[in-house]
Amino acid sequence: MAATAPAPAEMAPYLEKVRDRAYTVVDGDVEALKEAGFSEDAIFEQTVAVAIAEGLRRLDAADRVIG
Repeated sequence: MAATAPAPAEMAPYLEKVRDRAYTVVDGDVEALKEAGFSEDAIFEQTVAVAIAEGLRRLDAADRVIG
């Protein structure tokens, strides 16, 4: 499996939003990143990486509780 490059600091607020409250992400969030010079591929890769990592973290937490 290929590793995703570390996220640029400028993406931190967006990625935090994806991680903590993805349901609030809107087109304008992505457009702002594109205007800041990020490609759609870079935005997609970072979004997927953060979403999967958070999903796995939550799955692990549930497994610890459920046993």
